[in-house]
Amino acid sequence: MRFFGKTQIDFIGWRKKAFLLSGIIIAIGITSIVLKGGLKFGLDFTGGVEVHLKFDKSPSVARIRSGLTKIGLGKAIIQQYGKKEENLVLIRYKVDEASQEIASEIINYRIAHKEFTALEELRNIPGIEAVGYEELVSLFTLDPLVELNQINQESLVLLIRRVTHRKIAATIEEGVEEEFEEGENSFVVQSTNLIGPQVSEELQKSAILAIVFALIGMLIYIAWRFQWKFALGAVIALAHDVFISIAALSLGNFEITLPIVAAVLTIIGYSLNDTIVVYDRIRENLKTHRKGRVSLKQIINLGVNQSLSRTIITSLTTLLVVSALFIWGGAIIHGFAFALLVGVIAGTYSSDFIAAPVIYAWRKKNVTKST
Repeated sequence: MRFFGKTQIDFIGWRKKAFLLSGIIIAIGITSIVLKGGLKFGLDFTGGVEVHLKFDKSPSVARIRSGLTKIGLGKAIIQQYGKKEENLVLIRYKVDEASQEIASEIINYRIAHKEFTALEELRNIPGIEAVGYEELVSLFTLDPLVELNQINQESLVLLIRRVTHRKIAATIEEGVEEEFEEGENSFVVQSTNLIGPQVSEELQKSAILAIVFALIGMLIYIAWRFQWKFALGAVIALAHDVFISIAALSLGNFEITLPIVAAVLTIIGYSLNDTIVVYDRIRENLKTHRKGRVSLKQIINLGVNQSLSRTIITSLTTLLVVSALFIWGGAIIHGFAFALLVGVIAGTYSSDFIAAPVIYAWRKKNVTKST
């Protein structure tokens, strides 16, 4: 099946403009990331609170969100999971990182005054009301005053974080209770999990390693199946797609979560599949036309044009599905669908305008050097 007839688009002739366009988009994305102080990481990578609830009846996610919005927690992630008849709900909330600042204020106060002479001095610390004086003191197990004068900043941050996370979990429970009147739809809290910084850092490292190893694996595979110059073009195209996707996520103010990392890995696989189809046509044409007087530019353009119809049909089909997810999939998968949407477009574009021209530029450079 062909989407349209034979085409003769000069993809190699457009390569410099394509490289410039990609460079501008990536530069805009990097500028956005720098101006915003880095990427916006979600709860998976920053830490927060998870509350597991079990309802007597089928719960309304909209009602739960309404109750949380009333108490200022409208940005919480609400998911139903398990079997439908189990009526299980997971509420996840990213806690703003104020623990480090409050711990620093306490340590600075202790240094300035040499030591705390009374626990009540904690009330003078800016921002302590966000934690709660009584709650913080209750976490010191032996002699609170002695521990307060000996504790290091790292341990103090962990204590403050435990207090704030517990308070958020209790607030979530109260908000849901107020939304569902007594007897309307009772629930019990099955568990409360605090996602600390250590787990979050490990997830960040795992996510980065997953993307890096995926790119390395693709490089080795294509080098084995084709040649190193093909592998180089494919990896540059894949890196291009990842950068474009991350730039779009930053510009769209989306949080980087584990589902979005999964979307990026999906984009890498999707883009590679499209690139290999194009490369296969180019390789066959190199074998067929190299005996004649056909230039390298014509051979590469021919290969890309021959696979263009297939590329457009596959991409349009994928875009229809991903667009449906983006429009009607709901807030939970909005970022995931957006990343896929941008990635599919970027992957289709890079297979024709980045991966193939890189081969031409590489071989042209080598020919120039040899002469």
